[in-house]
Amino acid sequence: MDAHIRDLRYFVAVAEELSFTRAAAERLFISQPSLSRQIRQLELSLRAKLFERDRRTVALTAAGAALLPEARRIIEQWEGAQRAVAAAREERMLVVGFQTRIGRGLVPSISSALPGWDLRFRQVPWSDPTVGLGDGQVDVAVAWLPVPGHEYDWTVVSTEERWVALPADHPLAARPEVTLADLAGEAFVALPVSAGPMRDFWLAGDQRAAPAVVGAEAETAEEAFELVASGRAVVLVSAGNAELYRRDDVVSRPVVGLPPSRLAVVWRRGDRRQAVRRLVDAFVTCMCAA
Repeated sequence: MDAHIRDLRYFVAVAEELSFTRAAAERLFISQPSLSRQIRQLELSLRAKLFERDRRTVALTAAGAALLPEARRIIEQWEGAQRAVAAAREERMLVVGFQTRIGRGLVPSISSALPGWDLRFRQVPWSDPTVGLGDGQVDVAVAWLPVPGHEYDWTVVSTEERWVALPADHPLAARPEVTLADLAGEAFVALPVSAGPMRDFWLAGDQRAAPAVVGAEAETAEEAFELVASGRAVVLVSAGNAELYRRDDVVSRPVVGLPPSRLAVVWRRGDRRQAVRRLVDAFVTCMCAA
């Protein structure tokens, strides 16, 4: 079911943007060839052409125009079904998504702040920029901004400097701090392309005169630190994660001049369950008290 809903979401994004390029880059954060393949598969399964396209324009066919309101209705019904299932759990169980270790004293603080609740924590790979919120895997996410899309609200709970993790024997490891210019020739660990704007943020794309050299990609922080330890690349990390992922074969140093990273608690804008609001408030309260 999730795969069919995903394909319908892809279709709706292209239909609303009337552009494969914009839908892929700004709405879905997947590659354009991947989006085109999924749309072709949907057309094959429906045995109907959904779009007329040339190099400049994209337009709905009659079949595509007929599918659009039905696709929106099916997606809305599926989201309603997910909410109904959550309500049937009597709002006593919530799933929190994360991509890097939460740490910072949050997990025990949240658990004690919500006694009697079944809180479950699920690690989501960096390839999912919504940290599990997009497909309903989680109810609330602890995520590094930016989170793409207009369907989410968030509250920032921590602002942290960006550091760089280096192999322990790297020449820059002897310095107390470094600049982005010092790292200009280094190969960097990048998040997957599907991570969207998060990939660019953790490569400091907006602060570079030239694009970063990508030496490897990683789906998780653990993979990234293994790549650093092996000497294949360096990686930008938050100051808090530099401490949480401390290891003997990696050294982390502050990068002077970079705007800080922001850790936020994120939830779906349309999710008005009181349980979700209580969990968000508990995160904010515990983080501010830390």
